[in-house]
Amino acid sequence: MQLLRTDGIVVDLPHTDGSVTADRGSSVRRTCSVTVPDVSLLPMTPAEQLAIYGARLRIRRGIIYGDGSTEAVPLGLFRVDSISGDPALGPVTITGSGLEAVVADDKFTAPYTTRGGANAVTAITNLIQGTIPGATVVNWASDATIGTRTWDAQGDRWGAVQECATAIGAEVYADADGVFTVAELPDLLTAPVAWDVDAGRTGVLISANRAFSRDGMYNVVVASGENAEDGAPPVSATVSDTDPTSPTYVGGPFGRVPMFYSSATLTSNNLALTAAQKLLRDAVKPTVTVTLTSLPNPCLEPGDVIRVTYEDGRRELQQVQSLTISLGLDSITIETIGGRQDT
Repeated sequence: MQLLRTDGIVVDLPHTDGSVTADRGSSVRRTCSVTVPDVSLLPMTPAEQLAIYGARLRIRRGIIYGDGSTEAVPLGLFRVDSISGDPALGPVTITGSGLEAVVADDKFTAPYTTRGGANAVTAITNLIQGTIPGATVVNWASDATIGTRTWDAQGDRWGAVQECATAIGAEVYADADGVFTVAELPDLLTAPVAWDVDAGRTGVLISANRAFSRDGMYNVVVASGENAEDGAPPVSATVSDTDPTSPTYVGGPFGRVPMFYSSATLTSNNLALTAAQKLLRDAVKPTVTVTLTSLPNPCLEPGDVIRVTYEDGRRELQQVQSLTISLGLDSITIETIGGRQDT
């Protein structure tokens, strides 16, 4: 673990405890809390405070081999949010948030428009780099021209980023290296299995808890757009869960539960359809939520598909919604959505 101070000094931080949480359902995907014994980290003077405000915390986790070599993977690049502790005895607790928080805090101080940046990824990049110059933005989604959108002063910059992404059926987040990524949620049925979580003596599964709730679920999405700035006529698209085998099937006992979404970025029926399909995917995923406790796997990411094998031999494909991994030897907690039987 390293502290990247604003004065350019990089400090290696031995730690005694801590955890990192990555949650796809949160606007800031990654957060951390770390306990360190070094009380000198508590800023006591204005100069020391200046070095901390705006500092970054880079966290990695891995293993040490018998020959002394190490292998580690990144868990996140965080903005330091707070440092607290007893200045004489310690310990010191550091909390941090993913770089989305930096963009989210930078509310518009004047009206902001995407005019001149007509493609979604261009608009997203401009919004992010307007706050973090030089930030890397990587796109894995299908880009498209979107309608001109103007936000008022005091508007949410990170909300604007997500609105542009929704228009092309994608989401935006800062990955474990601090790279802003534009990507679609992997398909549960076609994405490769990232990890097998098996019960039994040779497996990694410690415990599991299943839950079913219809809170926040809908099976019809109506997406619409009207853009006076571009002189575009109103457009709309409606999509429904038409899978008869789905528990949220629109013609089944779940009932009809619509939601409505509107954005000026949607200036064609195709864009409206893409946005509606993205929102429907998000809505019908949580038909089953499972909380798993397993041995640690620092390579796991929200959106990954895992195969879970229970004690009775039943197998299920699940998609990682969130996970919390300890920086010690503790187990990992995984929240999953969208269970599908795996044959």
